[in-house]
Amino acid sequence: MKQVQEFLHIVTGALAIPYRSINFIISSLVTSLPLFFFLILYEMIFQRTVLEASELLVLPPGYSERDDYEYDQPRRMTKDFVLKLLLLGLLYLVPFRFLEFFNMIVTVNLASKLHEGEKPMSLKEVAHQIFSEARLKDPLITYVYVLLLSTCGLLGLMWLVINCYILSWRFWDDEYLLEKQIFLSGHVLLNVIFGSAFIAVLIKYLDWCVVWNTSIVYSILEESYGTEALMTSFYLSRGSKQSGRLLMLAFFIWGVGLRLTCLYTGCSERLSDITIQVLLLCIGNVLKWVVCTVYFHNCKKRTLVKIDEQVGLDDKNVNV
Repeated sequence: MKQVQEFLHIVTGALAIPYRSINFIISSLVTSLPLFFFLILYEMIFQRTVLEASELLVLPPGYSERDDYEYDQPRRMTKDFVLKLLLLGLLYLVPFRFLEFFNMIVTVNLASKLHEGEKPMSLKEVAHQIFSEARLKDPLITYVYVLLLSTCGLLGLMWLVINCYILSWRFWDDEYLLEKQIFLSGHVLLNVIFGSAFIAVLIKYLDWCVVWNTSIVYSILEESYGTEALMTSFYLSRGSKQSGRLLMLAFFIWGVGLRLTCLYTGCSERLSDITIQVLLLCIGNVLKWVVCTVYFHNCKKRTLVKIDEQVGLDDKNVNV
């Protein structure tokens, strides 16, 4: 219950920040525009590629175990499809992450000052502070660390989902079950195993996301980078692990839910629908970094209070 209250406190504090300064809204809008236009293109390619991949994974009617040789998913992958996957990976790792990094730095700087009650800066002042004081190096190094780690985590989740999807189709094929009734219980067991593994990996991934995002905020606001920032953020977030997990889960559901909804309704074929989806994704991205900034300050204050209490207790013991 305490963690839920902390979660709600962080969210309400983050949502109040845009109302404190019109400069924040304008700055967030300006810095999100490049990401917005890029994501329209990216999401159209991404969703069409996912639809094409799902067609490759669906088993043909009348498929049975003896058709394993003829039905080989890797052989069905065309050269164009492989090129699309490579293009998606390249777009994800370079322009998308660069635009997100630029938007993230401005958002965190402005949100931090507003949350701490300082005088809000204009976009021009933020840009001058970032580039003139050469404050890009530390967060960029930490961001690269986080990008590598988060990509590995996402690949692990995708691997579990794809394997569970393929095995479910194999076991639930009617003709296959008629021939292999003994495997029905095996299907249930596999679903339980993969489902449990997915939930365990997802929980761990969300815990890592808390540390990763906090380390990026820490690198932007403090003079730290790389493993030092990761270790510090891990220490700071220890007391708010549950609330941090809830925050990351909310944004994970936001992103995945929007994409699944768009895939189900066929948004990739309609520019107006994909534009609405991308707009909501950009709003969620800004809110995520505002929430992470508020979360970081709460963790920092709580840690400082604990340190002061511990120092006071040690002084009292010494005097006694």
